[in-house]
Amino acid sequence: MKKLVGYITTGFPDRYFTVDLAMAMAEAGVDTLELGMPFSDPVADGPVIEQANLHALNGGFKLKHLFEVSREITPVVDTLWMGYFNPFYHKGMAHFIAEAKESGVNGFIIPDLPFEEAALYKPLIEEADLSLIDFVAPTDSPARIAQITAEAKKFIYLVAYAGITGTGKSEDLQPIITEIKRHTETPVYVGFGVDQHTAKEKAKGVDGVIVGSAFIKVLLDDLLNHTQKIAKIAKITKEIKEKINE
Repeated sequence: MKKLVGYITTGFPDRYFTVDLAMAMAEAGVDTLELGMPFSDPVADGPVIEQANLHALNGGFKLKHLFEVSREITPVVDTLWMGYFNPFYHKGMAHFIAEAKESGVNGFIIPDLPFEEAALYKPLIEEADLSLIDFVAPTDSPARIAQITAEAKKFIYLVAYAGITGTGKSEDLQPIITEIKRHTETPVYVGFGVDQHTAKEKAKGVDGVIVGSAFIKVLLDDLLNHTQKIAKIAKITKEIKEKINE
């Protein structure tokens, strides 16, 4: 069965809501939850997720809230922290590794950490039995794909196009999927532009999909109350999980 990774922004609209939403998403079919660490300049994310980040920060989000939320949800769903490198650098990777272990989190997604720099931290992360997710883009050469995928763990994050999340652009990914699978048996998950309308097509040839903006758009809808937002996201989750496995 193909897997569904769901991204949500921690602390938006508040950390208690984040826990309730995470539980509902897990029940609806999310296999791995990508807990976003709010950051003021999320360079790989589009305006939807950027807005959610700013709302969380303006609402008083602190890193301790990420750790508190994680401890509540990790017994229920496989959890990764998605964040930009700045906090990891300032607090120290060892600090995040220790907090992840204590919180039950299984690894990190750091989109602005280049592969070469990630190599400095990977041994420390993997020594703690955690994963640092590797990215492959359509612009990567066969030689670079071979290099990136050689020791990739958990899953490979295939960026569906060169750009930012949530823009819904489309590219033929089959050639790069074939190239990745020539080099590794690590599962390949596709992200960027995946929602309930595109999921079936995007899932072709891969082992899972990563969905973020489609969920965050619901959280930004001021016409819905908290209960309605959770119900709508759970519905979208089920729909995507069914479509990728048709």
